[in-house]
Amino acid sequence: MTNSGFSVSGYGPERSHMSRLLARDSIVRRLDWPMLLAALALSAIGSALVYSATRNRTELVGDDPYAFLIKHVINIGIGLALMAGTVWLGHRTLRTAVPILYGISVFLVLLVLTPLGATINGAHAWIVIAGQSLQPSEFCKVTIILGMAMLLAARVDAGDKEHPDHRTVVQALGLAAVPVMIVMLMPDLGSVMVMVMIVLGVLLASGASNRWVFGLLGTGALGGIAIWQLGVLDDYQIARFAAFANPALDPAGVGYNTNQARIAIGSGGLTGTGLTNGSQTTGQFVPEQQTDFVFTVAGEELGFVGAGAILLLLGVVLWRACAIARETTELYGTIVAAGIIAWFAFQSFENIGMTLGIMPVAGLPLPFVSYGGSSMFAVWVAVGLLQSIKVQRPMSA
Repeated sequence: MTNSGFSVSGYGPERSHMSRLLARDSIVRRLDWPMLLAALALSAIGSALVYSATRNRTELVGDDPYAFLIKHVINIGIGLALMAGTVWLGHRTLRTAVPILYGISVFLVLLVLTPLGATINGAHAWIVIAGQSLQPSEFCKVTIILGMAMLLAARVDAGDKEHPDHRTVVQALGLAAVPVMIVMLMPDLGSVMVMVMIVLGVLLASGASNRWVFGLLGTGALGGIAIWQLGVLDDYQIARFAAFANPALDPAGVGYNTNQARIAIGSGGLTGTGLTNGSQTTGQFVPEQQTDFVFTVAGEELGFVGAGAILLLLGVVLWRACAIARETTELYGTIVAAGIIAWFAFQSFENIGMTLGIMPVAGLPLPFVSYGGSSMFAVWVAVGLLQSIKVQRPMSA
């Protein structure tokens, strides 16, 4: 047997060991390296921004200015390990485990509504176990994608149908509705918005009738009106939308964050003030700069060039994800990739948009950049799924 110029001969453990080595080498060569390097660069930039945003916040880091940086790097390391494990298992193997993964994610998100639930940064979307906080809705994004893809692609990949039928679409929407409704009860409106965009992306990629897409959009609009009228949202969430509609409404109150964010980004100019030299960042004028408003640190301290580099790298990740979705030969892989594209694209747009004042504040992290373990783990698992789709594609595809 030959592979990459090497011959494998012999029998028993020696041959088996060499075969495994060559298989691993094949996986490494077939990885989508532009995507992987772009995601790693985003995480590296994020580490620098998190350090700058937290180094002098003694109420968070105490006497150790590197405390958040160390935690952030550890989170990245765990995320990379999860990505590697996902590639090793493969998206097709995970397809068989979707019912278990889905059940676990729904169980965890239900725990938020129990005494284990905790409010962090104004959002009651976390559980605290053994002193560690976890945001289960981040993992629901992954399982919604996998679960809907499993249902919508089952009969198509088997050759029984060309497109998902109406019954299958109803089942897929029902699967997604369970975690979406639970997250709405928290309420975590930002995560719900992302999940709805994921569902739209999945339906569009599945080949389902456009009537379902338009119907979902109409239902979402009516649901939004109903949520507003029934008072499901908390007061602070309503105030955020009001401040978005009228930025001058309460500049010292609910509009403070976005006003300070725009000041920080605007003061950076072309090349920025230099890392750790931003007056808005050092003076702690923008709240939550290591998480939701991390882009303001880039705008102020790295300037238009640095902020543009983040946008470019996010664009590379999305470009390669689109290429993977287009080139795969199985509908399941296409749907999974499309769901991840919708997730990354909308969440990035919302996060950056709210710092610029063109989107309402929704409390969403910037993928790969913001501090936060749950988000970091989830996005790297998503990268692992994309890489698995690329690696397991037939060489002729």
